[in-house]
Amino acid sequence: MRRREFIGLLGGATVWPLAAHAQAPSMPTIGYIRSGTLTPSDDPFTIAFREGLAETGFTEGRNVAIEYRSTEGYLERLPKLTVDLVRRQVAVMFVAGGDMPALVAKGATRSIPIVFTTTADPVRSGLVDSLNRPGANATGVTTLAGPLGAKRLELLREVAPKTTTVGLLVNPNNTNSEPETADIQAGARTIGLKTHTVEASNGEEIARAFAKLAELKAGALLVYGDPFFFLRRSQIVMLAAQAAVPTIYNAREFVQDGGLISYGASFTVAFRQCGNYVGRILKGEKPADIPVLQPTKFELAVNIRTAKTLGLDLAPSLLARADEVIE
Repeated sequence: MRRREFIGLLGGATVWPLAAHAQAPSMPTIGYIRSGTLTPSDDPFTIAFREGLAETGFTEGRNVAIEYRSTEGYLERLPKLTVDLVRRQVAVMFVAGGDMPALVAKGATRSIPIVFTTTADPVRSGLVDSLNRPGANATGVTTLAGPLGAKRLELLREVAPKTTTVGLLVNPNNTNSEPETADIQAGARTIGLKTHTVEASNGEEIARAFAKLAELKAGALLVYGDPFFFLRRSQIVMLAAQAAVPTIYNAREFVQDGGLISYGASFTVAFRQCGNYVGRILKGEKPADIPVLQPTKFELAVNIRTAKTLGLDLAPSLLARADEVIE
């Protein structure tokens, strides 16, 4: 489902009366929406969010409540979940899992403050006016998955120096995939690599994409940073292993699950920063005045076991630069 279709699903939701609901609870309520699966008690990202919230003096159940919502991987549920939280008059809304949850939230309310985490450029997506002065009612954190494509290609060439053709796995439903894929392709040309782009937006399409890459004889693979791919990382890592294709990802969680290598910002850090932002807004700051945070550090993770399985001899200099090495 495309961006316009999502926004269109909101229909007249923004004009539903809000004043008819019960009196506000004794403590403020945070609306928490994830585009993926969610188990609040032991989810590491949610724990990091609560840690950031605690830095500002708010503890769930003591002086703040959190209403958790998850799409369970079905993005078409976003409008209904979002409108439900708007009708409940939550004090702040936190939305995670790409720019689509944030775009839907902005389409549903102009008054409730929104804090987002996204892998894209929020200015290009239309979420904010600028990084320093977001404007309107939204701010947050970006992990900048797309702009790091050229660096990931360089790392791929370092781990698989004989590779001349790289596959790009992208989600066509990601509103940023087209311009950022073009950036990656341009970066590939500058270092003499050919690219083949394959698309997938569900599990079956992921399997077909890997079959297509085998036909194209791609010697390596770059998986675009997309929330859907993060949810399906076990499948992607397994297919990459079966195809014996060196693959680079945007998050260390892929490598922890058996992927070869990753390079990108920490999602755990991003969630903690968002928790801090939510607390600051609960204390009276306006999202329009809080700059969108960009990563100051990018993590390099390598799985030596997977490298040995693929017959790759990783250079000591690469391992020395890695923030995490899984043996």
